[in-house]
Amino acid sequence: MIARTRFRALTAATALLALTGLTACSTEGTGADPDRVDVVAAFYPLQFVAERVGGDAVTVTNLAKPGAEPHDLELNPRQVGQVSEAELVFYLKGFQPAVDEAVAQNAADRAFDVTTVAPLRDATAGGHDHEGEDGHAEEENGGKDPHLWLDPTRLATVADKLAERLGSVDPDRAADYTGRARTLHGELEKLDTEYAAGLKTCQRREIVVSHAAFGYLTERYQLEQIGLTGLTPDTEPAPQRLAEVAREAREHGATTIFFETLVSPKVAETIAAEVGAKTAVLDPIEGLSADGGGDYLSVMRTNLTTLRTALGCS
Repeated sequence: MIARTRFRALTAATALLALTGLTACSTEGTGADPDRVDVVAAFYPLQFVAERVGGDAVTVTNLAKPGAEPHDLELNPRQVGQVSEAELVFYLKGFQPAVDEAVAQNAADRAFDVTTVAPLRDATAGGHDHEGEDGHAEEENGGKDPHLWLDPTRLATVADKLAERLGSVDPDRAADYTGRARTLHGELEKLDTEYAAGLKTCQRREIVVSHAAFGYLTERYQLEQIGLTGLTPDTEPAPQRLAEVAREAREHGATTIFFETLVSPKVAETIAAEVGAKTAVLDPIEGLSADGGGDYLSVMRTNLTTLRTALGCS
């Protein structure tokens, strides 16, 4: 604990120097506890994993607030201070440019990038991914889809690797991190089994979604994604794209057009009205809603129930 306490003092001093004139903002609310590892998580699914693997041995700060769309997160000085002072920053490179910049400038030696242990799939691999209006989103993300947490087996791998990283930061409790990761891994495998069984026999296998966040899920469970927009959820689809999606929805007999909790449902409602379908929420779990209901596991199970109803699964 002595070494970790000295480390905290050094990082805190560095943060104070880097944020001259903003010390009150940068240190307020960091919650540094010498008996716990300070972990900063970039957005909700990483917060969920960090809390489950870390247990009471960690203090986890989520940079993305509930109810806020995390793609375009901007960090205030206090949050930059939290990144500077963290013992571990848990993030996904390429998903949130502001977090990437803060890590590069303040915490490169204390950062755990998810993409180093769970390589991302190409944004155009599988499903109905189209050029044109989606191209800008793909360019911003380097042509990679960041939503890997929608495949529970990939998230289980991330949890295992996080346990290893926490164990290197806090060797005295390494076995505890490994044990909690093993428990979470088992829960995620059970969720994967539920999805595989629940989506095995369905009348339809195409899902029409407001933005193309579900590539990992559709790839894992042999579904097909038709996205109104690309990887960026607030992109306005071009009229020709709306017409194309409406045509595909009719061809596949889609009964449901999916929208998500953190984005306006207006475009999905427009398509649904045109093709005579209803709308429903399919949550990409980029963040929890402002009311904070549920967690990753419960929202994934709600998604499964929603998919089974929409696809006519038996």
